[in-house]
Amino acid sequence: MAEEVKNPIQVAERLFRVIELLAERGPMGLVELSCVLGFHKSTAHRLVSSLQFMGYIRQDEESLKYSLSLKFLEIGSRILAQTDTVSLVHPSLKRLSEYTKETVHLVSREGIEAVYIDKVESGTGALRMVSRVGSRIPLYCSGVGKALLAPLPDEEILDIWKASDIKKLTPNTITTFAGLMEQIVRVRQDGYAFDNEENEGGVRCIAVSLADYHKEPVYAVSISAPVNRMTDERLSELKEVLLGLKDEIADILGFAGR
Repeated sequence: MAEEVKNPIQVAERLFRVIELLAERGPMGLVELSCVLGFHKSTAHRLVSSLQFMGYIRQDEESLKYSLSLKFLEIGSRILAQTDTVSLVHPSLKRLSEYTKETVHLVSREGIEAVYIDKVESGTGALRMVSRVGSRIPLYCSGVGKALLAPLPDEEILDIWKASDIKKLTPNTITTFAGLMEQIVRVRQDGYAFDNEENEGGVRCIAVSLADYHKEPVYAVSISAPVNRMTDERLSELKEVLLGLKDEIADILGFAGR
Protein backbone atom coordinates (compact mmCIF):
# COMPACT_ATOMS: atom_id res chain seq x y z
CA MET A 1 0.00 0.00 0.00
CA ALA A 2 1.40 3.39 -0.98
CA GLU A 3 2.36 5.65 1.89
CA GLU A 4 0.06 8.65 2.31
CA VAL A 5 1.69 11.91 1.28
CA LYS A 6 1.13 14.67 3.83
CA ASN A 7 1.68 18.39 3.53
CA PRO A 8 4.70 19.24 5.71
CA ILE A 9 3.19 22.62 6.58
CA GLN A 10 -0.20 21.86 8.06
CA VAL A 11 -1.15 25.47 8.70
CA ALA A 12 -0.70 26.34 5.02
CA GLU A 13 -2.84 23.38 4.03
CA ARG A 14 -5.61 24.48 6.39
CA LEU A 15 -5.50 28.06 5.11
CA PHE A 16 -5.95 26.87 1.54
CA ARG A 17 -8.78 24.54 2.57
CA VAL A 18 -10.61 27.59 3.94
CA ILE A 19 -9.96 29.49 0.72
CA GLU A 20 -11.09 26.62 -1.50
CA LEU A 21 -14.24 26.06 0.54
CA LEU A 22 -15.25 29.73 0.36
CA ALA A 23 -14.51 29.73 -3.39
CA GLU A 24 -16.78 26.71 -3.83
CA ARG A 25 -19.70 27.60 -1.53
CA GLY A 26 -19.59 31.37 -1.16
CA PRO A 27 -20.11 33.28 2.12
CA MET A 28 -20.09 31.13 5.25
CA GLY A 29 -20.27 31.72 9.00
CA LEU A 30 -17.58 30.62 11.42
CA VAL A 31 -19.58 27.70 12.87
CA GLU A 32 -20.45 26.38 9.40
CA LEU A 33 -16.83 26.69 8.29
CA SER A 34 -15.53 24.79 11.30
CA CYS A 35 -18.15 22.02 10.91
CA VAL A 36 -17.57 21.46 7.19
CA LEU A 37 -13.80 21.50 7.54
CA GLY A 38 -13.79 19.45 10.72
CA PHE A 39 -11.80 22.07 12.63
CA HIS A 40 -12.37 23.23 16.18
CA LYS A 41 -14.12 26.61 16.24
CA SER A 42 -11.05 28.30 17.75
CA THR A 43 -8.85 26.86 14.99
CA ALA A 44 -11.22 28.06 12.28
CA HIS A 45 -11.29 31.50 13.89
CA ARG A 46 -7.49 31.76 13.85
CA LEU A 47 -7.41 30.77 10.18
CA VAL A 48 -10.05 33.25 9.02
CA SER A 49 -8.50 35.99 11.19
CA SER A 50 -5.13 35.43 9.53
CA LEU A 51 -6.63 35.48 6.02
CA GLN A 52 -8.65 38.57 6.89
CA PHE A 53 -5.56 40.33 8.22
CA MET A 54 -3.73 39.63 4.94
CA GLY A 55 -6.69 40.90 2.93
CA TYR A 56 -7.69 37.62 1.31
CA ILE A 57 -11.11 37.33 2.90
CA ARG A 58 -13.61 39.79 4.34
CA GLN A 59 -16.42 39.56 6.89
CA ASP A 60 -19.86 41.03 6.31
CA GLU A 61 -20.71 43.39 9.16
CA GLU A 62 -24.37 42.32 9.33
CA SER A 63 -24.37 38.57 8.62
CA LEU A 64 -20.85 38.06 10.05
CA LYS A 65 -20.23 35.61 7.19
CA TYR A 66 -16.83 35.33 5.56
CA SER A 67 -16.17 35.50 1.83
CA LEU A 68 -13.18 35.83 -0.48
CA SER A 69 -11.99 39.35 -1.20
CA LEU A 70 -11.28 40.88 -4.59
CA LYS A 71 -7.58 40.35 -3.93
CA PHE A 72 -7.93 36.95 -5.60
CA LEU A 73 -9.40 38.62 -8.67
CA GLU A 74 -6.43 40.98 -8.72
CA ILE A 75 -3.97 38.09 -8.49
CA GLY A 76 -5.83 36.10 -11.14
CA SER A 77 -5.88 39.09 -13.47
CA ARG A 78 -2.13 39.54 -13.08
CA ILE A 79 -1.44 35.88 -13.80
CA LEU A 80 -3.70 35.97 -16.85
CA ALA A 81 -2.10 39.19 -18.07
CA GLN A 82 1.37 37.74 -17.70
CA THR A 83 0.37 34.55 -19.48
CA ASP A 84 -1.19 36.50 -22.33
CA THR A 85 1.80 38.82 -22.51
CA VAL A 86 4.28 35.95 -22.75
CA SER A 87 2.39 34.21 -25.53
CA LEU A 88 1.92 37.42 -27.49
CA VAL A 89 5.45 38.75 -27.04
CA HIS A 90 7.42 35.50 -27.38
CA PRO A 91 7.58 35.51 -31.22
CA SER A 92 9.10 39.01 -31.11
CA LEU A 93 11.63 37.92 -28.49
CA LYS A 94 12.57 34.91 -30.61
CA ARG A 95 13.11 37.08 -33.69
CA LEU A 96 15.20 39.49 -31.63
CA SER A 97 17.39 36.69 -30.31
CA GLU A 98 17.84 35.22 -33.79
CA TYR A 99 18.76 38.62 -35.22
CA THR A 100 21.21 39.62 -32.48
CA LYS A 101 22.52 36.10 -31.74
CA GLU A 102 22.22 36.96 -28.04
CA THR A 103 20.06 35.93 -25.07
CA VAL A 104 16.81 37.85 -24.64
CA HIS A 105 14.75 38.11 -21.44
CA LEU A 106 11.25 39.29 -20.59
CA VAL A 107 10.65 40.19 -16.94
CA SER A 108 7.74 41.36 -14.84
CA ARG A 109 8.13 43.58 -11.82
CA GLU A 110 6.97 42.25 -8.46
CA GLY A 111 7.64 44.69 -5.64
CA ILE A 112 11.37 45.33 -5.28
CA GLU A 113 12.34 42.58 -7.73
CA ALA A 114 11.92 41.55 -11.35
CA VAL A 115 10.81 38.02 -12.21
CA TYR A 116 11.92 36.31 -15.41
CA ILE A 117 8.74 35.27 -17.23
CA ASP A 118 10.31 34.36 -20.59
CA LYS A 119 13.80 33.71 -21.91
CA VAL A 120 15.12 32.95 -25.39
CA GLU A 121 18.65 31.56 -25.53
CA SER A 122 20.60 32.52 -28.61
CA GLY A 123 22.21 30.02 -30.93
CA THR A 124 25.67 28.54 -31.27
CA GLY A 125 28.43 30.38 -29.49
CA ALA A 126 26.01 32.32 -27.30
CA LEU A 127 26.53 33.14 -23.67
CA ARG A 128 24.72 30.71 -21.37
CA MET A 129 23.36 32.75 -18.51
CA VAL A 130 22.38 31.48 -15.07
CA SER A 131 18.97 33.11 -15.33
CA ARG A 132 15.88 30.93 -15.65
CA VAL A 133 12.14 31.55 -15.98
CA GLY A 134 10.69 32.06 -12.51
CA SER A 135 13.91 33.29 -10.91
CA ARG A 136 14.18 36.80 -9.50
CA ILE A 137 16.63 39.65 -9.91
CA PRO A 138 17.04 42.87 -7.87
CA LEU A 139 15.88 46.11 -9.46
CA TYR A 140 18.74 48.28 -8.21
CA CYS A 141 21.58 46.41 -9.95
CA SER A 142 20.15 45.13 -13.24
CA GLY A 143 19.40 46.57 -16.64
CA VAL A 144 15.79 45.43 -16.55
CA GLY A 145 15.49 46.76 -13.02
CA LYS A 146 16.70 50.23 -13.90
CA ALA A 147 14.45 50.23 -16.97
CA LEU A 148 11.50 49.49 -14.67
CA LEU A 149 12.53 52.05 -12.05
CA ALA A 150 13.11 54.98 -14.42
CA PRO A 151 9.42 55.76 -15.15
CA LEU A 152 8.59 55.80 -11.43
CA PRO A 153 8.58 58.91 -9.21
CA ASP A 154 11.83 59.51 -7.32
CA GLU A 155 10.04 58.98 -3.99
CA GLU A 156 8.89 55.51 -5.04
CA ILE A 157 12.38 54.62 -6.23
CA LEU A 158 13.71 55.66 -2.82
CA ASP A 159 11.14 53.45 -1.08
CA ILE A 160 12.20 50.49 -3.25
CA TRP A 161 15.86 51.20 -2.51
CA LYS A 162 15.23 51.28 1.25
CA ALA A 163 13.30 48.01 1.09
CA SER A 164 16.01 46.26 -0.95
CA ASP A 165 18.84 44.16 0.44
CA ILE A 166 21.71 46.10 -1.09
CA LYS A 167 24.66 43.83 -1.79
CA LYS A 168 27.82 44.28 -3.84
CA LEU A 169 27.32 41.32 -6.17
CA THR A 170 30.22 42.32 -8.40
CA PRO A 171 32.90 45.05 -8.27
CA ASN A 172 30.59 47.17 -10.46
CA THR A 173 27.41 46.82 -8.38
CA ILE A 174 25.87 50.16 -7.40
CA THR A 175 25.62 50.39 -3.60
CA THR A 176 24.58 54.03 -3.08
CA PHE A 177 21.24 55.65 -3.83
CA ALA A 178 23.01 58.64 -5.39
CA GLY A 179 24.79 56.29 -7.77
CA LEU A 180 21.52 54.61 -8.72
CA MET A 181 19.73 57.92 -9.35
CA GLU A 182 22.62 59.10 -11.53
CA GLN A 183 21.95 56.14 -13.79
CA ILE A 184 18.18 56.57 -13.59
CA VAL A 185 18.59 60.11 -14.98
CA ARG A 186 20.51 58.66 -17.92
CA VAL A 187 17.85 56.01 -18.51
CA ARG A 188 15.16 58.69 -18.62
CA GLN A 189 17.21 60.65 -21.16
CA ASP A 190 18.27 57.73 -23.36
CA GLY A 191 15.13 55.59 -23.22
CA TYR A 192 17.05 52.44 -22.31
CA ALA A 193 18.98 51.04 -19.33
CA PHE A 194 22.42 49.50 -19.25
CA ASP A 195 23.93 46.91 -16.91
CA ASN A 196 27.73 46.95 -16.89
CA GLU A 197 28.56 43.69 -15.07
CA GLU A 198 26.58 44.90 -12.05
CA ASN A 199 24.58 41.75 -11.42
CA GLU A 200 26.69 39.05 -13.07
CA GLY A 201 30.38 39.22 -13.81
CA GLY A 202 31.34 39.09 -17.47
CA VAL A 203 27.84 40.05 -18.64
CA ARG A 204 26.52 43.36 -19.92
CA CYS A 205 22.95 43.98 -20.98
CA ILE A 206 20.69 46.64 -22.40
CA ALA A 207 16.99 46.87 -21.49
CA VAL A 208 13.79 48.84 -22.09
CA SER A 209 10.58 48.93 -20.07
CA LEU A 210 7.12 48.00 -21.34
CA ALA A 211 3.81 49.27 -19.99
CA ASP A 212 0.81 47.11 -19.18
CA TYR A 213 -2.83 47.84 -19.98
CA HIS A 214 -2.95 50.27 -17.05
CA LYS A 215 0.02 52.22 -18.43
CA GLU A 216 2.20 50.97 -15.58
CA PRO A 217 5.85 50.00 -16.32
CA VAL A 218 5.59 46.40 -15.15
CA TYR A 219 7.52 44.61 -17.92
CA ALA A 220 11.00 44.94 -19.36
CA VAL A 221 12.93 43.32 -22.22
CA SER A 222 16.70 42.92 -22.25
CA ILE A 223 19.49 41.71 -24.50
CA SER A 224 22.43 40.15 -22.65
CA ALA A 225 25.91 39.51 -24.01
CA PRO A 226 29.44 38.86 -22.77
CA VAL A 227 31.55 41.97 -22.28
CA ASN A 228 33.80 41.18 -25.25
CA ARG A 229 30.78 41.36 -27.58
CA MET A 230 28.85 44.16 -25.87
CA THR A 231 31.18 46.94 -27.03
CA ASP A 232 30.10 50.59 -27.20
CA GLU A 233 29.59 50.18 -30.95
CA ARG A 234 27.46 47.07 -30.43
CA LEU A 235 25.54 48.81 -27.68
CA SER A 236 24.63 51.63 -30.06
CA GLU A 237 23.42 49.09 -32.63
CA LEU A 238 21.39 47.07 -30.13
CA LYS A 239 19.87 50.23 -28.68
CA GLU A 240 18.12 51.02 -31.96
CA VAL A 241 16.98 47.42 -32.37
CA LEU A 242 15.60 47.25 -28.83
CA LEU A 243 13.79 50.59 -29.03
CA GLY A 244 12.23 49.41 -32.28
CA LEU A 245 11.13 46.23 -30.57
CA LYS A 246 9.52 48.28 -27.80
CA ASP A 247 7.30 50.02 -30.36
CA GLU A 248 6.53 46.69 -32.04
CA ILE A 249 5.44 45.08 -28.77
CA ALA A 250 3.38 48.14 -27.86
CA ASP A 251 1.47 47.67 -31.11
CA ILE A 252 1.04 43.93 -30.47
CA LEU A 253 -0.33 44.47 -26.98
CA GLY A 254 -2.56 47.32 -28.10
CA PHE A 255 -1.17 50.22 -26.12
CA ALA A 256 0.96 52.01 -28.68
CA GLY A 257 1.95 55.49 -27.60
CA ARG A 258 1.57 54.76 -23.88
